[in-house]
Amino acid sequence: MPGPSPVTLRDARLFAFFHVVFSRHFRRGMGALRVPAWGLPQEHRGRPLIVLANHPSWWDGVAFMLLSARLFPSRHVFIPMAAEALRKYRFMRRLGVFGIEPGARGAAAFLRTATEVLAAPRAMLWMNVPGRFQDVRERPVAIVPGVTRLAEIAPGAIVLPLALDYVFWTESRPEMLAAFGPPIEAAALLALDRDAREEALREALTATMDRLAEEAITRDAARFEVVAEGAEGMGGLYDLWRRARALARGQRFDPRHVRDAKSG
Repeated sequence: MPGPSPVTLRDARLFAFFHVVFSRHFRRGMGALRVPAWGLPQEHRGRPLIVLANHPSWWDGVAFMLLSARLFPSRHVFIPMAAEALRKYRFMRRLGVFGIEPGARGAAAFLRTATEVLAAPRAMLWMNVPGRFQDVRERPVAIVPGVTRLAEIAPGAIVLPLALDYVFWTESRPEMLAAFGPPIEAAALLALDRDAREEALREALTATMDRLAEEAITRDAARFEVVAEGAEGMGGLYDLWRRARALARGQRFDPRHVRDAKSG
């Protein structure tokens, strides 16, 4: 028998609580969440939204949480996850996460749940389309079965490609980079057969990933908007010593490596 609906299980207060938890975890582990100006999404109010992302890292779940809460604050987010993994984190069902079993029956169940989710007011469906971890440089980008059917169950939806990447620039912590590609009308995808639909989605996501990679190569933080700030500097005793040295010299302490290197 099917389990409870993720629409009824989702708890907005618990989601808000875990947004705080995930934000603190992000600040400890990342430098910043950055989005280039061209990669900021539009809201498309009154339309179901489907976000299709690549899957380079464990951090993708944190990225989904931060991006959805800060760029789509009025939306209710739902995310499919492998049922085996979800059984280890049952509390996540209250955050809008729902399980997917492998095989044809699992794919059919996913489509039933996605139909219900996308019919709910202010709903957003977020998913990593490769269905497995895949390096950002690997081509072609994988697309799991069932993704091409989403346009059929929600022809009025807007599909947003989302590229994610994690890079080390000049600081000790990595940067979380994200960019949304141009919106795609689900109705336009319906005009294609499923094979052509899959290729259209792959091309859109790949183009967004490639453009984000070009931005990452510049290592220029000024080209990005900061969506969430993380920690700066190395932390611990080393930064404590640097802070004390700056205080003794009557200087403002800046934990960033590059700024200190330029200022001597």
